[in-house]
Amino acid sequence: MKNQIYYFILVLLFFACKQQKKDYTSPNFSAIPQLEVLAQKAIKNLPLFPPDSLNIPRSIKPDGTLNTVKSRDWTSGFYAGTLWQLYRFSKNEELKNAAIAWTKFQTKEQFDDHTHDLGFKIYCSFGEGFKLTKEAEYKKVIISAANQLSQRFNEKVGAIKSWDFNAPEWQFPVIIDNMMNLELLFEAAILANDDRLYKLADQHAQTTLNSHFRPDNSSVHVVDFDPVTGVIRSKVTHQGYSDDSAWARGQAWGLYGYTLAYRYTKNPAYLAQAQKIAHFFFTHPNLPADKIPYWDFNAPNIPNEERDVSASAIAASALLELSQYDKNNSAKYIGWADEVLTALSAKNYTATTPPFFLNQSVGSKPGNSEINTPINYADYYYVEALWRRNKLQN
Repeated sequence: MKNQIYYFILVLLFFACKQQKKDYTSPNFSAIPQLEVLAQKAIKNLPLFPPDSLNIPRSIKPDGTLNTVKSRDWTSGFYAGTLWQLYRFSKNEELKNAAIAWTKFQTKEQFDDHTHDLGFKIYCSFGEGFKLTKEAEYKKVIISAANQLSQRFNEKVGAIKSWDFNAPEWQFPVIIDNMMNLELLFEAAILANDDRLYKLADQHAQTTLNSHFRPDNSSVHVVDFDPVTGVIRSKVTHQGYSDDSAWARGQAWGLYGYTLAYRYTKNPAYLAQAQKIAHFFFTHPNLPADKIPYWDFNAPNIPNEERDVSASAIAASALLELSQYDKNNSAKYIGWADEVLTALSAKNYTATTPPFFLNQSVGSKPGNSEINTPINYADYYYVEALWRRNKLQN
């Protein structure tokens, strides 16, 4: 009798665990068909865009022509990174060779001492390549770039300086976007066995946590510090609607940034902040039904405002990683991400101008720049989100 009871309990536990696993990886959205489509599109577009260090695809201009940039631009690493990610899925050698060629153009950016965007420029290109190739030269560039970025850290402020422009109005601006560049520091700390880089990244995350978030868990875009005393001078926006508004891509940067910060530190405060941002973003009353936000959650003419596809792609990718750390809410996060990915895969958000995949992103509405257009970082995080969803399903 005891053996029968023991066996019955084991059977119940087995099916309970099986059901929990099933819920966690519920195939509400199948990523494979869309990844296959994007890989084929990218392969087809390769002859149209031969590697050119002076013409890295960034976005589409209002007149419909291609907007290209040099490697110095903060978005320059995303095109190579997208190719690397599609190669990871497809194993197509043409994509790999193109990714290698476009990544090579980024090499000199490891020495750029005028930007905080080395994470975007270097880790989204060399970092993606290193994951797949373990190329020793890629490792050197990643470590070199991280050391260069660390020079922008201020001990009094406890953060990395974001921008050098708009002085003297801004003395030491720190933007929420800068959370994304911490991945470069954390990874380089591991690759170089350099605890200093880890501590700088962790301190930046702590300072941003203490300075950028409002009681409702929305984020300020720019916090300006006094570099001598570390005291906050002002809290403003640069790409949002107003100083008090919730710029959509900024909220997505914060969600992604604190999710990756938790990945490396396992600091429960970072996990809690990611959870709070996710809740703010995806339960906001101004979020449309398809989960693709307006460019600012407080934009004045909602619902007659532009959507920002890039914000949704970044947020969806972050949610899928967050689902692995917060098992109590994993099904909810995956469900939200599935809604986003389903919407982004629909025809109305699909770009028709190569080499882009997604339309309707907003770069800077206040700056009247890149409004309702394809932008390369939207594609990068869309492909990453699809890849992460595929990993959960398989």
